[in-house]
Amino acid sequence: DEEIGAGAHLFDVDKFGAEWAYTMDGSEVGELEYENFNAASAKKTLRQQMRRLKASYTAAELASMSEDVERRLLHTPFWQQARNVLLYSALPDEVSTSLLLSSAWHEGKTVWLPVVVGDNLILRSCSSSTPMLEGAFGISEPDGELLTDLSIIDLAVVPGMAFTSDGLRLGRGRGYYDRLLPRLVQARHIGLCFPFQLLREIPCECHDRRMCCVVC
Repeated sequence: DEEIGAGAHLFDVDKFGAEWAYTMDGSEVGELEYENFNAASAKKTLRQQMRRLKASYTAAELASMSEDVERRLLHTPFWQQARNVLLYSALPDEVSTSLLLSSAWHEGKTVWLPVVVGDNLILRSCSSSTPMLEGAFGISEPDGELLTDLSIIDLAVVPGMAFTSDGLRLGRGRGYYDRLLPRLVQARHIGLCFPFQLLREIPCECHDRRMCCVVC
């Protein structure tokens, strides 16, 4: 792998298929049973395990880790070279994007945030003065300009329940990003997660989208 900055790496894509899922410090997350293996069921189990793991950290601990992860992303050339950035409004158990938002505005980048419409995500602009509305699942969504040309996005920062070092992502199970990311044809897709969310293996299905880099 090619090191880009502290905690940020660009990983080659490897084939999925090992017996165990571990966090990077070696603690066991769970066994993946390959006899009658069902990826959808294994994903559901892993999501439950990750929710329990997240809940074991205090809000202060997550906030401290969030700031470290955000600063790592800010030091990558991907971030520094991007002009149109897709970020996300973080849930309490996700890596915050508050530092990324303020940095993007300060650096003159254009920020876009996802808005849930039915089974899909649309993107709207978000500046420091954009009104924010409560959207689906209680997530803050901007009432900004609708983006009609998705090809202008050059960096997409994506949350997840878990990632692997080779770019696999476990989402929350609704497939929003799996449908959106193939449409961002010019963007680098960057997974953002806490260090304990980086696993050696996660269940994979053919529709799952790989990240080109995972920052944690």
